[in-house]
Amino acid sequence: MAMLEVKNLGILFGGLKAVDNFNVTIEKGQLYGLIGPNGAGKTTVFNLLTGVYKPDNGSIHLDGVNITGKKTIEINQEGIARTFQNIRLFKELSVLDNVKAGLHNHHPYSTLEGIFRLPRYFKVEKEMNEKAMELLKVFDLDKECEYKASNLPYGKQRKLEIARALATDPKLLLLDEPAAGMNPNETAELMKTIRFVRDNFDMTILLIEHDMKLVSGICERLTVLNFGQVLTQGETSEVLNDKRVITAYLGE
Repeated sequence: MAMLEVKNLGILFGGLKAVDNFNVTIEKGQLYGLIGPNGAGKTTVFNLLTGVYKPDNGSIHLDGVNITGKKTIEINQEGIARTFQNIRLFKELSVLDNVKAGLHNHHPYSTLEGIFRLPRYFKVEKEMNEKAMELLKVFDLDKECEYKASNLPYGKQRKLEIARALATDPKLLLLDEPAAGMNPNETAELMKTIRFVRDNFDMTILLIEHDMKLVSGICERLTVLNFGQVLTQGETSEVLNDKRVITAYLGE
């Protein structure tokens, strides 16, 4: 069974087909890329997959479960987490508390337990602290756990956003241009991190990216979007050598 199966997905904005007849199947454990020129509809696809937008047509199945039209929080609880092209951290909170924010779906305590600091509150807080520190160690952020998120260097903020997404215990991780704004050394380190996450967290990953070196270095399969429609799909090497893809990017 595929981890993600999307059929005939579409949405209109003011009569314009922003995404039209989008289909993709991603197997469990794959590193899959979604590429295309600016304005092709890539982030709109992510917004459809995560419930930010409700599709006008089509279906989305995650690990066999129909999540079409569900709310964002419900989709996260089913197993999809994401990062954003423009980093969205709780910048005034600590690095540790950012990761703990992602843990609350799976480590709940009631409002009453929190207000009166009942025993379960302290038990859950201890469990969340331990789990959050484990994740921060994976990303070499444990030494900065008490820093404000806004005080981290840009590359580490990117890592923190991925760590927070993983804290929700997803089956499928969506990365929206994770290398945006990174220098070559940071991008190379990010590639290692993404591979590590896939291999050690039993994770399926779908990413949007413009850095073709990163795409060719880690993605096993690609879908290319252009004007909201699938231009081509297949093995990464075949897709990147497709003349239609070159034309879409260079406008020739």
